[in-house]
Amino acid sequence: MKKIVDYILSCIYLLYFGLTLVVFHGLQVIAFHAFGKSAHKKVVDWMNASISYGWYLTGSSIRFQQEDELPTDRPIIFIANHQSMFDISPIIWFLRRHTPIFVSKIELAKGIPGVSYNLRRSGAALIDRKDPKQAIVEIARLGKHIQQTKHSAVIFPEGTRSSSGKMRPFVTGGVSTLLKRAPSALVVPIAVRGTGHFNPKGIFPLTSFSRMSWVVLPAIEPAGQTPDDVVRSAQEAIAQELGVSDSVMNQ
Repeated sequence: MKKIVDYILSCIYLLYFGLTLVVFHGLQVIAFHAFGKSAHKKVVDWMNASISYGWYLTGSSIRFQQEDELPTDRPIIFIANHQSMFDISPIIWFLRRHTPIFVSKIELAKGIPGVSYNLRRSGAALIDRKDPKQAIVEIARLGKHIQQTKHSAVIFPEGTRSSSGKMRPFVTGGVSTLLKRAPSALVVPIAVRGTGHFNPKGIFPLTSFSRMSWVVLPAIEPAGQTPDDVVRSAQEAIAQELGVSDSVMNQ
């Protein structure tokens, strides 16, 4: 019976999701060309709010928790675990005052209404995993951008999704490059929970009545630490929040 409910509610949400992407794609194009980047960003923020709150159509819930106020006068590097493509929208919406810009695989820059256009226009670091040199250049460009603008970068150091909820080892390279180009950046871990359960295998069916949360953890001051130490601290903080410390330490 639950599986039938999953299929029905998934159909409802995915119809809503598709329409949201198409409508906001058009709004993004209009906003960018007629009113500029600021207007485009506002449209993107509301697109991601619509995606996130649309999950209520599946009976699922979202919770965002941020205890500490984050500065807006210095760049921020958000480091998060990665469970699903649905990790992203609440980060864009709830942290919109920090203008989060993502490190993303280059394949996503084409073919997805709303999403691909935003990746190209937002200045995202679009990396080719088969070309390490290109990836470093893109991430370095993003680091320089956030240093100049005091915006933020979002990176998933696991490198790929882990829908099981178990964390993969964090890779230091991307964060190290960002820190080199944005030396004044603050590093902030984000623990993402439940999106892998919601979206376990492909986009259909989704798991209805899932509980998803995003917890912004205490900031890490990278000054005086190596990138390896910073990434390790972020990984340990996320693992502790998710209650998977043992599995991470034993990998």
